[in-house]
Amino acid sequence: MTIRKWLLLTAVIAIGGLGYLAWWYYQPPKLPPGFASSNGRIEATEVDIATKLALRIKTEMVDEGDYVNAGQIVAYMDTETLQAQRREAEANLREAKSSVQSALSILEQRKSEKAAAKATVVQREAEWDLAKKNLARGESLLPSGGISKEDVDTRRSALATAVATIAKARADVAAAEAAIATAKTLVVTAEAKVEAAKATIERIQVDIDDSALKTPRAGRIQYRVAQPGEMLSGGGKVLNMIDLSDVYMTFFLPEAEAGRVKLGTEVRLVLDAVPQYVIPAKVTFVADVAQFTPKTVETAVERQKLTFRIKAHIPPELLKKYVRDVKTGLPGVAYVQLDPQAEWPARLEVKLP
Repeated sequence: MTIRKWLLLTAVIAIGGLGYLAWWYYQPPKLPPGFASSNGRIEATEVDIATKLALRIKTEMVDEGDYVNAGQIVAYMDTETLQAQRREAEANLREAKSSVQSALSILEQRKSEKAAAKATVVQREAEWDLAKKNLARGESLLPSGGISKEDVDTRRSALATAVATIAKARADVAAAEAAIATAKTLVVTAEAKVEAAKATIERIQVDIDDSALKTPRAGRIQYRVAQPGEMLSGGGKVLNMIDLSDVYMTFFLPEAEAGRVKLGTEVRLVLDAVPQYVIPAKVTFVADVAQFTPKTVETAVERQKLTFRIKAHIPPELLKKYVRDVKTGLPGVAYVQLDPQAEWPARLEVKLP
C-alpha cells in the first residue's frame, strides 16, 4: 500500500470516527424508567365560519394570519334581498294591525246590536204582559156583557202577536250573540296575522344580523375559503380559523406504553423549532382502538407496529398568556410520565419564555 493510499484510508477512518462521535454526542439522553416518548405535531381545533343563507360575500374584514377575538365581525354578506323582505313584512304588519282595528270595530257594533236586541226583548215582554192582563179583564167582563165578544177576540189576537214578537226579539238576541262570536273570531284571526307578521320581521332581522359573520371564539384566521363577490349556498364556508384556546399535540404510543397512560397524565412537549423550551401538557384522550402510526410521525419500521393515538392538551391559562405565539403544525416530541412516582429529568423540567 502506498503512503498516499494509507493516508487517504486514515483520513476516511478519522472522519468516520468523528462523525460517529458527533452523532453519539447529539443523541438525546435516554429516558429513565417510568417515561415514554413519541414524535408528534402541534394541532388546534379548527372552526369554519360559514354563511347561514345563500348570499353573496360583500366584504371580508380579516386576512389569513390575523388574530381575532370572540364575537368579532370578520365578514359581511350582501343583505339587499333580506332588507326588501323586511320592508314587505313591515307592510304586512301594518295591514294586519289595520285589520285588527276593523275587526274590533265590527265586534263593538255587534255588541251594540245585541244590547238593542235585548232591550227589544224587554219591551216585547212588557207588551206581552199588558196584552195578557187586558185579555184577562175582557174575559171577566164578557159574561156580564160589559164587553163584546169581538173585543175579547181582539185582545186574544193582541196577546198572540205579543208572544210572536217576543220570540222574534229573542231570536234577534241569539243572532246578535252569533254575530259577536264571528266578530271575535275575526279579531283573533287579525291578531294572529299581526303576530305572524312580527315573527316574520324578527326572523328576517335575525337573518340580517347573522349575515354579519362573527367568530364564535378567539383564534387565528387560517384560510380565506371564499373571496368577496362570490355567491355561496347556505352553509357555504367563508373563513377557516383555529381555536388557540384548544391546542394539543397528537402522538402515538405502542400498546405496552399506551396501556399505562391515563387521562390527566403529565406530559412535556419539546418542539423542534424551540428545543430550549419545555411545555407542560396533560393527556386528554387515549384511543380505544389501535392503528398504524402515520408516516409523518414515525419511521417505516415503527409504522409496522400497531399504536394508540393520544392527545395532550396545553393548559388554557398558559395558552392565553402566549396566545399570539402559538403556531400549529410544528413538529416535536412528547414525553409522557407513565409512572406518577417517577421524577422528571432535569432537562424536561418546565421551561417557558
